Amino acid sequence: MERLYIRMLGEFSLRYGENDISDSGNRAKKVWQLLAYLICQKERSVPRQELIQLLWGDDSSSSNPENTLKITFHRARTLLDQLWPTAGHDLILRQEGGYKWNSEIPTEIDIEQFEHLSHQEGDAEERLDAMLSALTLYHGDFLSKLSAEPWVIPISTHFHNLYIQTILAVCPLLSARGRHEEAVDICRRAITLEPYHEPLHQQLIRSLLDLGDQKGAIAVYDALSQRLFNDFGIKPNADTRALHRAATQTLSTQTLPMDVVLEQVKESDSPSGALECEYDFFKILCFSEARAMLRSGKVAHISLLSLTGKDGEALPKRSLDRTMDNLQEHIRTSLRRGDAFTRCSASQFILLLPQANYENSLMVTNRVVAGFHRKYPHTPAKILSMVQPLSPEGLQD
Repeated sequence: MERLYIRMLGEFSLRYGENDISDSGNRAKKVWQLLAYLICQKERSVPRQELIQLLWGDDSSSSNPENTLKITFHRARTLLDQLWPTAGHDLILRQEGGYKWNSEIPTEIDIEQFEHLSHQEGDAEERLDAMLSALTLYHGDFLSKLSAEPWVIPISTHFHNLYIQTILAVCPLLSARGRHEEAVDICRRAITLEPYHEPLHQQLIRSLLDLGDQKGAIAVYDALSQRLFNDFGIKPNADTRALHRAATQTLSTQTLPMDVVLEQVKESDSPSGALECEYDFFKILCFSEARAMLRSGKVAHISLLSLTGKDGEALPKRSLDRTMDNLQEHIRTSLRRGDAFTRCSASQFILLLPQANYENSLMVTNRVVAGFHRKYPHTPAKILSMVQPLSPEGLQD
């Protein structure tokens, strides 16, 4: 007898010889859910009442749930008969007041193969080959068309996490063997399923740097940074930022003459107003200013501007984004060229006001806030402000 192949990672399908059926199109969802559950519980007989609860829960729309279950089984067997004429009754057995998937029929199930290959032991080469084979089986999350079903969620989470763990184990082994292109391809595929997973992005950046593709590595970081900020108002973590710095520092290995260096550090097409910068660079500016304060005895202040709704509630994302864009330009044009600012969260800006005492810093901050409300009198936002001195503590020798 030929072997039956069952695929549950991504599309749910069954193949026997030249014949195959799949849940593509998501037709007869109850039938496919019934088949999937029986396969996953193939070591036991599943009571009828458990199946009724699984498929319909507390829905009392059917006055005869036992008969409705029989109809569903009839449809499931008819579907399976497309594999071979008696497949429906060969594969689904009535047993002990319930139903059981016939585990005596030779079968290969992708989730079992995936689990086995991901955990296969042996030397590094054997483990690498096994894990690479496992990754070829992962065409998507477990029973993706049934992903909202409560019983599917923990199983799907398990295999999804195992997939990510396998990738993070495989890529260093590939890199150690100089197979950087394979590592890049594997990471890129995984990121389509896990677009916010920083360790995956870190591995992709490392692999691109190993290939000498600094620009590609920077592009990966920029895309992740934009995605995290747009969707969650956060920046990549310290490890990811460190890889970004490594990529930018190795972008050019050419020895530069002094006139080229001076030209590169010159601010080109300088707009008027304050210096707008990334948060990481803003922190460096603060460190530098704090060091200068130790020598000069002068002071500097930090001002934090936070946006909320009129009643203190969070603004809707579309309204928040528009207001933050307007406030960003207003801050830039309202401050001096020697001042600096950055966006530090989805709803906040932080300002560096060097050589300004508390009273002056408070006056500048209030002027920025009042000017914004004059310019945008119908804004749905309220700006909360706070001014604190920049402290040089911890920098003394």
